[in-house]
Amino acid sequence: MMKVLSAGLTDVGRKRNHNEDSFLIDEELQLFVVADGMGGHAGGGTASRIAVETIDRELRHARDQADNPFKAETNLQDSPLPEFLRGAVERACLEIFKAAQDDPRLNGMGTTVISLLVRGNHALFAHVGDSRAYLVRGDLIQQISEDHSLVNEQIKAGMITPDEAKHSRYKNIITRSVGFEEEVQVDVMGLLTEDQDAFILCSDGLANLVDDKEIREIISGCSDLKDAPKKLIELANERGGDDNITVIVVKTVA
Repeated sequence: MMKVLSAGLTDVGRKRNHNEDSFLIDEELQLFVVADGMGGHAGGGTASRIAVETIDRELRHARDQADNPFKAETNLQDSPLPEFLRGAVERACLEIFKAAQDDPRLNGMGTTVISLLVRGNHALFAHVGDSRAYLVRGDLIQQISEDHSLVNEQIKAGMITPDEAKHSRYKNIITRSVGFEEEVQVDVMGLLTEDQDAFILCSDGLANLVDDKEIREIISGCSDLKDAPKKLIELANERGGDDNITVIVVKTVA
């Protein structure tokens, strides 16, 4: 069993007057979630809060059932947990949509979700939107999630370059969100962890201003894990801090 260390932080940034991001660190479940809400002061914050609370509640409920999926001793391919994680995000989508139907002030709200569940040597992700998950392993950094965004679709189609995407006026348009509609397609991924792996979950307030190499250098340079989210947020704010910034760093230790 891997030991899991974690630290998280959120910041309003330099340009916004309220924070619509939410994050969850559930050390007991080894569950970590970042949600970047949209829909204005009331709607965005409400959507992201409902998302993290619902995902946590759904997985705790699954753990408390007689056929507890957390007890399953299987390989990564046969683990039941990815589908429970997917179901938790789908439930969050429904809860946010219903809340918006019940209150006209919340109409049109939604949120991104990037979630990580660590179980044994399995790291499981469920993802909607453009909040990201990265893996730092040794000298390498890799983006685990794929952005559900207009500019990413344009990059894949060969219409623009990644550098052009950074400066595109469409960079904040996402093609999938949790809660805007009653249902959503959730991407689920899994990988086997190694000793000293570091996973970074973040909202686009970080990813738009700090590149992969800089993230890796900061993670590798922090002797105390708790310093890493703070240093990443400080760098994003130095670059302008034009959005809310949320970062969770999770490290596996054999």
